[in-house]
Amino acid sequence: MQRLRLLPLLLLAACGGTPGAIAPSGLAALTDVEARRWAAETQPGGNQEIRFRFVFTDKRSAAAKGQGSASVAGADSLRFDFRGPLGAGRGAAVVIGDSAQWVQPKDQVDKLVPSYPLLWAMLGRARPPAGAVELRGRQDEKVTAWRYISGADTVDYLRSRDGLRLMAEVRQAGKRIGIVTTTFGPDGVLLKSRLDVPSGPARLDLTFTQVTKPGSFSAEMWDAPRDSL
Repeated sequence: MQRLRLLPLLLLAACGGTPGAIAPSGLAALTDVEARRWAAETQPGGNQEIRFRFVFTDKRSAAAKGQGSASVAGADSLRFDFRGPLGAGRGAAVVIGDSAQWVQPKDQVDKLVPSYPLLWAMLGRARPPAGAVELRGRQDEKVTAWRYISGADTVDYLRSRDGLRLMAEVRQAGKRIGIVTTTFGPDGVLLKSRLDVPSGPARLDLTFTQVTKPGSFSAEMWDAPRDSL
């Protein structure tokens, strides 16, 4: 019965409806080792250079379209760049783990992606627990679901066991910040991702156009631009 309850969530995301809360009932106490192992299963290993097209919509303005890239080094270092048509609406950030090293301009990046665990989830990766005081989860033959709890803040993940879909939901002080649905091809390559932000309401759709595995990145890539973007 529990498995049947989870399937509509995955089908709803696949059909384009706004998902409800992704966490299933019956989550049990989880060890740190288990949570880290489940998060590690979403890591492709090595470096990745990811290119994408995006469409951002909210109720206050017309849809904005553009393109961007994410340079991911190892499991926890990320540079994220995006720009709209003719270079308008540009932004960039370097993120280590769940913290930004620099963000330019902050309002543009925060508008696009309001939480770094959500950003990582859009790139197909679950973060390991960091500072969580309670861990809960469950697994069956269809899905793996787990939660990090820090007071009134929670991060939930739901991953299909076939590896074709990863969902994430972030709440701060009990308020839902956003929910991500990322889908993969049968070869594990990123296909598309969607972020819903209820407070806008707003929606960000990514369509991945290229994923490569460079051996290394230049050291300068991690430096903040000297001039404002």
